[in-house]
Amino acid sequence: MSTASTVDRAFRAALYAESDTALDTGASLLAADPAADGELARRGREFVASTWQRGWQPADVVRIVRRELEDAHVRLVSALIRAQSPDDRPRGPRWRAQVEELTEEPPAGADRFTHATTALELYRLLLRLPSLEPLDEHEPARTPAARPESRMLARIRALLAKAEATGFPEEAEALTAKAQELTARHSIDEALLAAGTPTADTPGAWRIGVEPPYEQAKAVLLDAVAAANHCRAVWNEPFGFSTVVGFAADLEVVELLYTSLLVQATHAMTKAEAAQRAGGRRRTKTFRQSFLAAYAHRIGTRLGKAAEIQVTDDLLPVLASREVAVTTETDRMFPRTTTSRLRGVTDAAGWSEGAEAADRAQVGARPRLP
Repeated sequence: MSTASTVDRAFRAALYAESDTALDTGASLLAADPAADGELARRGREFVASTWQRGWQPADVVRIVRRELEDAHVRLVSALIRAQSPDDRPRGPRWRAQVEELTEEPPAGADRFTHATTALELYRLLLRLPSLEPLDEHEPARTPAARPESRMLARIRALLAKAEATGFPEEAEALTAKAQELTARHSIDEALLAAGTPTADTPGAWRIGVEPPYEQAKAVLLDAVAAANHCRAVWNEPFGFSTVVGFAADLEVVELLYTSLLVQATHAMTKAEAAQRAGGRRRTKTFRQSFLAAYAHRIGTRLGKAAEIQVTDDLLPVLASREVAVTTETDRMFPRTTTSRLRGVTDAAGWSEGAEAADRAQVGARPRLP
């Protein structure tokens, strides 16, 4: 019997059925034929490549596998993505970075039946992933004149990392304020550069993971950060990400600032919960959900006000044209969207603590143009 025949029989038995019995049958066929291992891996690389054709990217696939399956499946899909990469067509820098960030930890040693079961479970999931909005064609165009700005982004990233790590509030405030000052300068300089020099720079789209728990409140926070930085965010709740549409410089800033604010929120929430317990009051999931909801709401208000007062009249036409371009691209990618209300926001103490934490969070202010 050929190795391809073994794999085909296993797939017919297991991939298109939901039962454990079907899965065991397919895994038994594969475990009994060591010569089929190479063909099984080759088919796995094909399944990975097929997800690219449906609009998925490496980080998206790993995220959904982590949400739906186990660590063994994450290690296996990471290995398959790395193995498929040399055969893939040329990709943009963000795609390549996602591949480079994959864990290089090899799949843990397991008996043949367990490994076959893991592979079949993974392939079942990959096979059933729906199509997403393709982002390749929306990869933000970066001109040679804009590339040196990456040095500024590296400085912003380093400042935020230090702000998140320090135990001294005054130092954190100074570091984050400096990062926000550089953030504003970076965004404004890019806008002026685009206005003064005709370029191919157009809005693009990035997917940013919105991880559980409390993902609804986190999605609201990301939306607020995106709106304040001239971007639009569309949340995909079932698959745990938001698609953020905007110009490249602004997308980079949104990801940095969202991550930093989320770290600050987590630290503040942990401290608030400890104080609640010390006071003899036990808080549950509703406290944390309410805390993060209030935090996101108040941060959105603060960022919105800062954005309103930091733009001079001479910059308004430049930013307005970019806002129109971002809105047009968002509507083209997502012609039908819906709104939803935050759920589970019922704890008054959690809301109060979250709002106070947002007032303390370091977001800085955009300096006025001279």
